[in-house]
Formats: sequence, structure tokens, C-alpha cells
Amino acid sequence: MARGPSAPGRSNLRALVRALALEVRGAVVPHLGAHAGRAHGQETAVGGDVTFDIDAHAERALASFMAREAPALAYYSEDRGLVRGAPAGGEGHRPTVLVVDPIDGTRPALAGLESCCVSVAAAPLRDGVTMGEVSAGCVVEIPSGRVFLAERGLGVLEAPRVSPSGTETLERMFWTYGFRGRPARPTAEVLAELIDRSSVGGGTFELGSAAFDMTRILTGQLDAYVEPGPLLVDEIPGLRAEFERVGGGAVLNNSPYDLAGAWLCLVEAGVTVTDGRGRPLDDRPLLGSGADHQMSVVASATDVLHAGILDALERGVGRVRDRADSGTMGAALD
Repeated sequence: MARGPSAPGRSNLRALVRALALEVRGAVVPHLGAHAGRAHGQETAVGGDVTFDIDAHAERALASFMAREAPALAYYSEDRGLVRGAPAGGEGHRPTVLVVDPIDGTRPALAGLESCCVSVAAAPLRDGVTMGEVSAGCVVEIPSGRVFLAERGLGVLEAPRVSPSGTETLERMFWTYGFRGRPARPTAEVLAELIDRSSVGGGTFELGSAAFDMTRILTGQLDAYVEPGPLLVDEIPGLRAEFERVGGGAVLNNSPYDLAGAWLCLVEAGVTVTDGRGRPLDDRPLLGSGADHQMSVVASATDVLHAGILDALERGVGRVRDRADSGTMGAALD
């Protein structure tokens, strides 16, 4: 592995991304399911989420790896935000940033469940860098150590399995979504049609990790991942306050560090991934957290299924809007 002040070449950067994900995974494994890991940390993450003791172990492993193996590179993590590397220069130098979620699925990790991952993505370090500039992405399942690795233009280079399903109907869909930090009533309402139509002939799951959820589409275990939270914040007046109420003052939807690694793996495998209105994620800002950087996501195994999900979400947003306008949505604690 290349060390020193110069930026790594393409193959070395891919290897670096993979090695970092595996090292953080190794630091977290001893703490899976341990009640001591549930203690709250001293600080809130830059994205506004609660930090736990297990997160601190992962962040220390990240910082140690970067100082030892890639001191010239910057990184952006869920808890620390942007950490710049040592000054570097010279002919051909191109600043690079690694976008890291050391534990995507902290709560499943605390419970000792399967659905927790390390996510790492690499991109140029510059103002205005976007998701579409991610050049390498890696997701490592923490309990199993299984690796998903992709490089832009080269496809999925490593995965336990790449076999998306051919599911095209909502009634047969096995899919997942997220509720952590989201107000329950509007979130359930916008997803209600999808839940009802798939609950008998298919299956619905809340697994606690966007990276795990999305990579299940690659393995064929799931047909879709649906995250409508930012759509509700952006389009329904007054709902941002509800998200902030549940999130303890912060809006807790998916940020780029949650999505970037898995997103590149899916895109390189030919899986359809858009926001909740069917727009590509390529132009979305890569570095940042909080409501302005968060994005809705629909990832589907087939284009036909994707279109059906988007139509159902549009109807769901309409129902939420109608209830908000009439004052009948309410907070869960009213």
C-alpha cells in the first residue's frame, strides 16, 4: 500500500478504501452486542445524531488508520466532519477525500444484529464535490466481514453475490425502509400503500442500515430500498419541525456518508437508484450532513418496480400533504 505525502493512484486508492473499511470493522467486532457500547458519548455527531461508546471505538480506528497509512488524505466521517490531511503538493497531486460512515447501523451493532456495516467512498477533495464524482466505494458487513467493492467504470469488483432479482410488482416486493429519527405517523402514511400491497405476497423490513439495505439488492435478498424522509421535509410545510422534534433538534435522514459507498456499488451493478422523485443522485453534494445535504432514495432491482414505487410515493406524499393541511396528521405524542 502506498504511503507518504503523494495522492495514491487508482488501484492503490481502491486498496486503501478496502483496507480502511476492514480495519474499522476489526475494531468494532469485539463490541458487537455489548451493553457497555450503549453508553452515550460526550458529544453529538456533526449530523446531529446521538453517539454511542461503540462509535468512539470506530472513530479512533479510523483516525489511527488515516494517520498511519494516508496522512496526506482528508476524510469526512459521521462524528467528526471534515478532517484535512497533512499538506501535500507536487506535480500531479490531486487532493482526495475519503467519506466514511464507521458504523452504518449503530443500533443493530449495539444489539448484536447482522445489519451493520462500514461504508467508505473516495472522491476528489474540492468545493462542491458531488456524489457523481465518487471513484471508489466499499461496504463491509461488520459481523461477517463480507466485502462489496466497486470502482467507477470498472463495475463491482468484489461481492459475495451480485444477482439482483427480477421482481416487477409491488405485491411481490421484499423491501426495506428506515424509521430511526423519523416521525412515525407521516413516515408510515407516505409508505402505507407500499406496506399494504407487499405485506402478504412480499415482505417489509426495517433493518437499521442504509448500506446494508442497499447491498441486499445486489445479493437478491431484497428487491428495493425506499427512504422518503427528505421528500417529506422538502415538500410538506411544517414537517421539518416534526423531524426535529423526533431527532432532538436535528433532522436525521440519510446523509451522503450513509449512502456513497453502497450507491456506487449499486450504480456500477446497473441497479436503478434515484431520489424519491426519480432524479439521479449524481449532482447531490457529497460533503456535508444535516437537512440541506440529506437525500431521499429509491433503489430498485428493476425499472418497472422502480416506476411503481415512485408512483406510490407520489400518492403517499399527497396523503400526507392533505392531512397536514387539514390538521389531522398530528404528532405521535399528541
